[in-house]
Amino acid sequence: MGKGLETRERLLDIAEAAILQKGFGGTSIEELIAEAGITKSGFFYHFRDKNRLAHSLLERHLAQDERILNQIFGRARDLTDDPLHTFLVGLKLLAEMMADLPDGHPGCLVTTYCYNERLFDQEIRDLNRQAVLSWRVRFRGMIDDIHTRYAPREEIDPQHLADMVATVIEGGIVMSKVLKDPAILPQQILMLRSFIRLLYLAGGERDNE
Repeated sequence: MGKGLETRERLLDIAEAAILQKGFGGTSIEELIAEAGITKSGFFYHFRDKNRLAHSLLERHLAQDERILNQIFGRARDLTDDPLHTFLVGLKLLAEMMADLPDGHPGCLVTTYCYNERLFDQEIRDLNRQAVLSWRVRFRGMIDDIHTRYAPREEIDPQHLADMVATVIEGGIVMSKVLKDPAILPQQILMLRSFIRLLYLAGGERDNE
C-alpha cells in the first residue's frame, strides 16, 4: 500500500472511531486532520468534502460486514450441508467472534447514519438503505432454505424471521454500547440461535417424498 492509500485509510479509521463515538455532526474535519497529522488540503486531496468521506466510510463498512458474514457462514457450510445446522453453526461462530472482541463491538455505521440521515445527501441515504436490504436478502435466502426442509413449529413469515435476525444483531450492538456490557451482543445472538433451533427442530423435517 502506497503512502497516499495509507493516509486515506488512516483518515477513514480516525473518522469512523470519532463518528461512532460522537456522531457525524459532532465530528469535524479539523479534528480529523489534527489527529492524522495532515493539512486541510491533504484531507481534500482524498475526500472532496465531508459527505464524500461519509460515503467512503459506509462503503468500507459494508464491504467489511459482507466479508465477515461470507467467511462465517461459508465456514459453517463447510461443516454441514444441512441448511438449519449451517445457520445455527454460523450464528454460534458469529457470537464467538463478537465475544472475542476485547472492547466489544465498536458500533454500526448503518445505525449511526440512520439517526443522522438529515446530514447526508440522497446517495448516502440510498446506500444505507441498500445495506439494510442486503442483510434482508442474505438472511431471507438462508431462512428459505431452512423452510424448504423443515416445517416450523408455528406458522411464520420467512421475511419477518429474516428481519428479526438483523434486528437482534443491530439491537444487541446498541444495547451493548448503551449499557457498556460487551457480553450482551453475543448473548442475544445465542438467544436468537436457540429460538430458531426450537422453532424448526420442534417442527421436524418435512416429508418431501
